[in-house]
Amino acid sequence: MKKLKKFICFSLVLATGLISPAFSQEKQDEKIVKATTVIKGFTDMKESIPAELMQRAEGIIIIPGLINAGFGIGGKRGKGLAMVKNEDGSWSNPAFVTLTGGSIGFQAGVQSIDLVMVFMNKSTLMNIGQGDFTLGGDISIAAGPVGRSSSANTDSKLEAEVYSYSRSKGLFAGISLNGAQLDIDKAANMEYYKKETTASAIFESSDNVDSNVKSLKSAIKAIY
Repeated sequence: MKKLKKFICFSLVLATGLISPAFSQEKQDEKIVKATTVIKGFTDMKESIPAELMQRAEGIIIIPGLINAGFGIGGKRGKGLAMVKNEDGSWSNPAFVTLTGGSIGFQAGVQSIDLVMVFMNKSTLMNIGQGDFTLGGDISIAAGPVGRSSSANTDSKLEAEVYSYSRSKGLFAGISLNGAQLDIDKAANMEYYKKETTASAIFESSDNVDSNVKSLKSAIKAIY
């Protein structure tokens, strides 16, 4: 009986070790699929992220389902992914990131926010993980202009480093990100890429990616 119990325990441990990496991979794949859905959702809106802004942008962060743990204002945490635009206009592979803390104000009753942040300089994203980056402090952030094709709706000076877009239940939602911190999600990147890596290494990699990433890249390109 003791031998049987030991065998069962060993089998469970072995099975967990075999299943866990695949499950972790699925978690990150699901995050990529959700990010694609978020981008397509914004694209389908009448007043969306301006094409002109995306043409000039050099990076993007997408955080699906940023959750309000309480009611009103409080510290929040969300997980998503970041990508930068390559010199040829294509988009890089995704690096998984976290958004933590800060006084993120939600509209009353809103529990889940889809967040997109458009970066005008990719150097900020290239350095994620090498230090703390505070939105509204180290990085200037502003609510993004809307209007899919009208250049009049886009600030021609583009003085902010980051423009944010937040959506809840198909409608734009008010949100403040001042004080929130961005960082690389080392565990998620390890699970997805099967090795310890940095944001800059991921962005500079030319490794082939799966169909989910290709769909995400196509969705981003469709904005402009």
